[in-house]
Amino acid sequence: MEAGIKMPQRDAEGYLVDPADWNEDIARVLAAEENIGLGDDHWDAIHFMRRYYEEYQVAADARFVIKHLAKRAGADAHKLLFELFPYGYVKQACKIAGMKRPRAWSTG
Repeated sequence: MEAGIKMPQRDAEGYLVDPADWNEDIARVLAAEENIGLGDDHWDAIHFMRRYYEEYQVAADARFVIKHLAKRAGADAHKLLFELFPYGYVKQACKIAGMKRPRAWSTG
């Protein structure tokens, strides 16, 4: 963990208990735990997910993130999402974006 970063409460799987506790420094720590270095495409997906959460109070389904990424990546957006988060949308993207662990839903 980075020096000076106080991590908020997390569940047994490492997801934030309260998405309101998220910030970019916390995202960097969570990404490092997943061995992901965050680049522009990661941040684009994460910021979209955060805006979606703020508007709807629920984590965006992967298909909405793919549709958003398609603006930059075109038809390869689905592939891009899984290149960015190779162990899965729920396992990595939702965790890094500070979402609670989604229950029983499509991973895209």
